[in-house]
Amino acid sequence: MTITGWALIALFCLLILMLTRPTGGYLTRVFAGERVVLTPVMGRLERGFYAAAGVSPKAGQGWVAYTVSMLVMNGAGAVLLYTILRLQDVLPLNPQGFGAVSPDLAFNTAVSFVTNTNWQSYGGETTLSHFSQMAGLTVQNFLSAATGICLAVAVIRGFAAKSARDLGNFWVDLTRCTLYVLLPISFIAALFFVWQGVPQTLAAGAEAVTLEGTRQTLSLGPVASQLAIKMLGTNGGGFFNANSTHPFENPTALSNLVQMLLIFVLGAGLTNSFGRMVGNEKQGWAIFAAMGVLFLIGTAVVYGVEASGNPILAQMGVTGGNFEGKEVRFGLAATALFTVITTAASCGAVNAMIDSFLPLGGMIPLINMQLGEIIVGGVGSGLYGMLVFAVLAVFIAGLMVGRTPEYLGKKIEKAEVAMAMLSMLVLPLSILGFTALIGFLPAGLASLQDAGPHGFSEALYAYTSATANNGSAFAGFNANTPLHNTLLGVAMLLGRFAMLVPVMAVAGSLARKTPQPASPGSFPTDTPLFVGLLVGVILIVGGLTYFPSLALGPIAEHLALAAGQLF
Repeated sequence: MTITGWALIALFCLLILMLTRPTGGYLTRVFAGERVVLTPVMGRLERGFYAAAGVSPKAGQGWVAYTVSMLVMNGAGAVLLYTILRLQDVLPLNPQGFGAVSPDLAFNTAVSFVTNTNWQSYGGETTLSHFSQMAGLTVQNFLSAATGICLAVAVIRGFAAKSARDLGNFWVDLTRCTLYVLLPISFIAALFFVWQGVPQTLAAGAEAVTLEGTRQTLSLGPVASQLAIKMLGTNGGGFFNANSTHPFENPTALSNLVQMLLIFVLGAGLTNSFGRMVGNEKQGWAIFAAMGVLFLIGTAVVYGVEASGNPILAQMGVTGGNFEGKEVRFGLAATALFTVITTAASCGAVNAMIDSFLPLGGMIPLINMQLGEIIVGGVGSGLYGMLVFAVLAVFIAGLMVGRTPEYLGKKIEKAEVAMAMLSMLVLPLSILGFTALIGFLPAGLASLQDAGPHGFSEALYAYTSATANNGSAFAGFNANTPLHNTLLGVAMLLGRFAMLVPVMAVAGSLARKTPQPASPGSFPTDTPLFVGLLVGVILIVGGLTYFPSLALGPIAEHLALAAGQLF
């Protein structure tokens, strides 16, 4: 570890802290329908969309109608993307002449991008046409990101409402999010990436002559436009197979920093929007602080482990950090920071191969995802996931002092606790269930590159990443088989929608309740004590749920590595 490395981490944290409040204020005004700087440009277009769709911006929806609208839109998107991939060979903008995508891979990819997972069982530059990348994947990058943000805003309204029956209007929120937030920021970010050297062209590729004098074809395409929303929307699906390790997708140290900022900025801003919408910004800062504590712990562990180097090499007299699978142009600190950011958020972009991390360095990304990526999280998903933990935390606090638990003046009763627990049980059911299943299936085991605990970690990571809607992977796992394409697709659907429905039910239930003024016996939820309780509940619940699987994988491998055994 170096001072320069810690300075980079501190700079990133400072920039996110500076961006959180203005971003939260802007998001709050957008979703309240207030006039913002882009209203003169986008206002007429927004009204035109409402008129064409027959949507009234003043018509609210209850939690059921809001959720059904979301499911219908995402279902239609999945069907459309599947169709594009299956008909890729006859659609335009296919200069490479790629054939149609197989049925199981098309299903996996369609589900992946609709659920904001962006798991890729293929190499983008060798499988998908420009049309599939732009009209298929990039469009879903916008819609899946907007879906997450809209749902977070709807959940906030449920916590903030004073005896209301609606959570807003999904179609209005979707339109405003796309026009006023995602499109303008992505446009500016795409221009920045082009300036940094990211390609943006409809050409299939370019020929280059290597230093040895041989000719090499370099794949090109509309990369910058997809890269911008890939990061801002915490999608993570790379145009190139190597993702953000590819020099055309992440050419400079500055582009690397901006990509990390894009991943976190909206998720962090939503915590401030939460505070503003419930009428107490300290509530938002308390959620932000809990996220920050967990983020800093994870970053310190990954950076420390990777900087310490491989113990077996140290016994041989080879000192230095573990640079296997990493881009030396970024260094260990930027790699560790990027890895924690992308797995704390549901992004899945990588600037290093996580399969090459030391066992404990690879364990932190696993834990980040298994906790539901609540540490800032994907656009929206981190906030509503953290609010579920907040409901559980005040419930536990109420049990300890013998009082009816309440949050933001609203009593947390049986219905809210039951729905919160249901949403939390979805992740371990899918992660541990599917990992156990493929351990019994020969076709599942055949996809593992390594034996022993590292091979187990490959399988555990794959189904953790899919269920948590992240999309990153241990590089040694062969997921492009009919079995894994199907099971991973199901895991993605469970992780996205089976968790969301009970969360929306909690929001709908709380929206109907009238908040009560704080009394001397109320437990304040905007103090360091609550932050500590929240972090403790998260770690205890996560530890009890996932420790056995982590013990079989990265922890066992770490102990074996210390004893000189490799797998």
